[in-house]
Amino acid sequence: MSDAAVKEPIVSLRNLTRSFSQGGETIEVLRGVDLDIMPGEIVALLGPSGSGKSTMLQAVGLLEGGFGGEIRMAGTDATHADAAARTALRRDHLGFVYQFHHLLPDFTALENVVIPQLLVGTSRADAEARAGELLGSLGLAHRLTHRPSQLSGGEQQRVAVARALANAPKLVLADEPTGNLDEKTSDRVFEEFIGLVRGQGSAALVATHNERLAARMDRIVRLHEGRLA
Repeated sequence: MSDAAVKEPIVSLRNLTRSFSQGGETIEVLRGVDLDIMPGEIVALLGPSGSGKSTMLQAVGLLEGGFGGEIRMAGTDATHADAAARTALRRDHLGFVYQFHHLLPDFTALENVVIPQLLVGTSRADAEARAGELLGSLGLAHRLTHRPSQLSGGEQQRVAVARALANAPKLVLADEPTGNLDEKTSDRVFEEFIGLVRGQGSAALVATHNERLAARMDRIVRLHEGRLA
């Protein structure tokens, strides 16, 4: 691999802007955000509630339009990509972990991690093996056949982490991934999450307001009044 390829960011934002109209007023949420995340780098996005962290993650995740500026994903210009191209970029490069697990309630822990792999063409046998390996590394080898309602909050979030990493994404986007858990469980799940991300060489952008968790990451950026500091 060439030095240029190694140094290319997995995601690059230039002058990213986002505004909303509310009650006849224009609210500027993002005001010219610039950010590069390198392959394998874990970045904490800090800011208080309402600072625009989730909006920024939606931009990086190519989940909605209406943003100004430039977004490049894995060397591809995603700024003006159509819906099909954005879907392909998400499928091929991204994994998502939210504050609430959003697991499919009618499927087991194993099946929740298998399904995203099937969607990209992985064979069922390989998908089940990968899911079992990930869940086992998260201490859930004995819970594979349990549905979300039969799991604790920490276990549910571990399944969500395994699902996000199932297709070995180049970049994992996490929005307060342990925000619904008590401090002890939060620390344990977060440590497991970071360990898995590092272990497979993925990058991550993790939105949080927790300074203690942020300190465990490679770099901290702070969102203040719509700009990164």
